[in-house]
Amino acid sequence: MDDDDSVRKVLGRLVEHLGYEVDLVRDDREAIASYCQAREEGVPFAAVILDLTISGGMGGEETIRKLREINPEVRTIVSSGYSNDPVMASFRDFGFSGIIAKPFRAGKLGQVLQQVIAGG
Repeated sequence: MDDDDSVRKVLGRLVEHLGYEVDLVRDDREAIASYCQAREEGVPFAAVILDLTISGGMGGEETIRKLREINPEVRTIVSSGYSNDPVMASFRDFGFSGIIAKPFRAGKLGQVLQQVIAGG
């Protein structure tokens, strides 16, 4: 989930390059709907990447709360360019499984995805 079209597309290409399928969404409503649809279809997401700040909508901190109501075991990665945000500094305290800072690096993204999907 990222409200910036170019960031969303770059992230999507990186995730696909790493060998994963991806579903790109703009905001919390799309993220929650997409997450629920995948679960209903029997192909739940292995991990969800949520941008911390979404213009005019709920960011990652609020969206993870809603996703945890649906599935307390959801594996989520918080993403932001604001490294000094308290959520980025203490992501586990906010319910996130991993963290990836912008700008994205394929190697680091792959490492974080593997750790989160493996339950680490």
